[in-house]
Amino acid sequence: MSRELLLLGLLRQQARHGYELHDFIQTRLTSCTRLKKATAYYLLKKMADRGWLTQETVQEGKRPPRQVYELTPQGEVAFQRLLREHLARHHPADFPDDISLAFLDVLSVEERRKLLRKRRSDLQSALERARAMPPHPGSLGLVMAHWRHHLESELQWLDGLLASLDASEEVSPNTFQHSK
Repeated sequence: MSRELLLLGLLRQQARHGYELHDFIQTRLTSCTRLKKATAYYLLKKMADRGWLTQETVQEGKRPPRQVYELTPQGEVAFQRLLREHLARHHPADFPDDISLAFLDVLSVEERRKLLRKRRSDLQSALERARAMPPHPGSLGLVMAHWRHHLESELQWLDGLLASLDASEEVSPNTFQHSK
């Protein structure tokens, strides 16, 4: 549902070809979606089959022909419905990196610290990249602001975990409490 909402929303702004959609997502929206090119094309075809999009082959110069997608009135209705459904619900966050935390006590104290400091460095780099991105216009800027907030919160949490590991060699839920 969220991927269809994303594609419909972008096509609502303007007609685009598949590569242009994928490029926009990869350069500006990776904080909120991991939409592979093949999946995007599959969804575009599915939505065109439903009548939500028109699909036109366009030839520009010597470039290969491209499929340009445009939102239909049915697509606008679908977009409005999906937007309202998605915005009104809480969708639990998925933290795949946390799986490794479940087994942190298997490693030596020094290795834990070393690996978590590496993780912190990667997180700090991601935060710096997010802060360096140019502001997005309108409500699209909310996506970037939310991503930066998440990265800042994650960095704060990780700093607390590292401090607790420096103070104690034990790892337990009671060892570290996130401060509000």
